[in-house]
Amino acid sequence: MNLSAFIARRIAFSGDKSFGRFIIRLATAATILSVTVMIAAMAITKGFQYTISQKIFSFWGHIRVQHYEAGKMLSAEETPISRNDTVLNVIRSTPGVRSVNSFATKNAILKTSETIEGVLFKGVEKDFPFARLNTFLKEGRWAQYPDSGYSNEIVLSAYTAGQLNLQVNDPVYIYFIQGNGAAPRARKLTVSGIYKTGIEEYDKYVAIGDLRLIQRLNDWQANEIGGYEIYVNDYHDIAKVDDAIFNRLPVKWTSRSIQDINPNIFDWLNLQDTTIILVLIIMTIVAVLNLITCLIILVLERTRMIGVLKALGARDGTIQKVFLYQGGLITLAGIIPGNLLALLLCWLQQRYGFIRLKEEMYYISKVEMKPEWWHFALVDAITFVVCMLVLIIPTLIVRRIQPVKAIAFR
Repeated sequence: MNLSAFIARRIAFSGDKSFGRFIIRLATAATILSVTVMIAAMAITKGFQYTISQKIFSFWGHIRVQHYEAGKMLSAEETPISRNDTVLNVIRSTPGVRSVNSFATKNAILKTSETIEGVLFKGVEKDFPFARLNTFLKEGRWAQYPDSGYSNEIVLSAYTAGQLNLQVNDPVYIYFIQGNGAAPRARKLTVSGIYKTGIEEYDKYVAIGDLRLIQRLNDWQANEIGGYEIYVNDYHDIAKVDDAIFNRLPVKWTSRSIQDINPNIFDWLNLQDTTIILVLIIMTIVAVLNLITCLIILVLERTRMIGVLKALGARDGTIQKVFLYQGGLITLAGIIPGNLLALLLCWLQQRYGFIRLKEEMYYISKVEMKPEWWHFALVDAITFVVCMLVLIIPTLIVRRIQPVKAIAFR
């Protein structure tokens, strides 16, 4: 029988209503709170990063393949290029690629009888995976594509529709500015749908419609596009797939991931990892300090027991293990309920979304929580290992207790 473990269990689970019992409960509650907060914080950060990055990927794809244009930004229109079968074969034969679509963007002006608004018109083809954008569609539907000619429908953001005072099925005129100084070319379109991503950079400027409309009104050839938009099977593999495509492309062609094209948001998202590290450090310190305080009080409260054990021949190491075991039991009693409470909190938030956010500031309307198994494993391991290592310090008091004085201790 392990004497230290036996005594630790008897002390930890005794039913006496002592001050030490109250301290144990307080330390356990503090550990539960610390573990819950750490797991919840990691789940929130993961959910925050995942949700916003998926919004961007859904809207712009994971990788773009185009002619190389130095200094070009995501919001700038493309120089038209001809479709290239060699490039398409390279993309489609690259492992990890799910789909590839042609696209083009062109600056345009939308006009109603009352006002005008500038937009970046994104033209896509009928095989574009609109299902990826369904979560953004607030009213109406995506544009329908006829077999010949081009679609006369356009999808506007809620912001643009509000600025122009437009509803679904309302008419609007679109003007494409010609670069050769010619008069702008206009067409009357119908608003088929209204979307909202919650990302101001997109909602203020982007409208979605038919690629053939750009080709027709800007004198592009039928085989001219702005580039290829690629979706991969796993967004974790974006960099690997991007490198594989880039190394096989012909001269003058280049591929770039959306993180590289539009790094501001992704750099901001990556900064959240620093916040998580700080939260983990702070909450671990809170848990450790509570356990140290608890164990010091328990050691002092059990001074007479320590004296008796020493008088009966127990070694200092054996008595120290009693309190280390007790500290371990308290830690486990905090870790397990903490995991369950964090899991419950994540489920409640994902189900009911009771923690709300200002979408114009955070790009999402509610806190998204995405717990993963390694969140629990990491928090549990850090909490238990750090606490057990630090709890050696208060047990050193045992070595300074003299049996004669301890037995007479009141």
